[in-house]
Amino acid sequence: MSIRSSPALGRASADDAALDAIFSALSDRTRRQILTRLSDGGATVGELAAPFSMTLPAVSKHIRILEDAGLLRRERDGWYHRCRLRGQPLEAAGAFIDRYRSFWGETLDELARYVATDAATKRPGPSEALRRRRPTPRERRK
Repeated sequence: MSIRSSPALGRASADDAALDAIFSALSDRTRRQILTRLSDGGATVGELAAPFSMTLPAVSKHIRILEDAGLLRRERDGWYHRCRLRGQPLEAAGAFIDRYRSFWGETLDELARYVATDAATKRPGPSEALRRRRPTPRERRK
């Protein structure tokens, strides 16, 4: 799956639909935890369901969403369903995010320059002005 810009704003491509499915699947904590577990190797649906306090059908729904997004592959072995992580869709999501990494780096650099410039040209604040004030006659007598 490659990441390409849509020919026109508002028009979705097949890649856009795939990214929508991937990010939608990743938006749920349970599904992210399932993917984390699968990053260590394949597992049966029962093994994936074990750490969660939900029914097996509920976990199966999460697995189906991940499967529909292409993030995992399910294979049947008799009564058992073994799931394996598929990395290619995650690479596509990572490539999409990487396109914006330089934007955020530049934006944060600009903010740091602004703060440094503002601090250098800033007038003294109230606490600095109080420290520099002249002592009162009463304070001088002490």
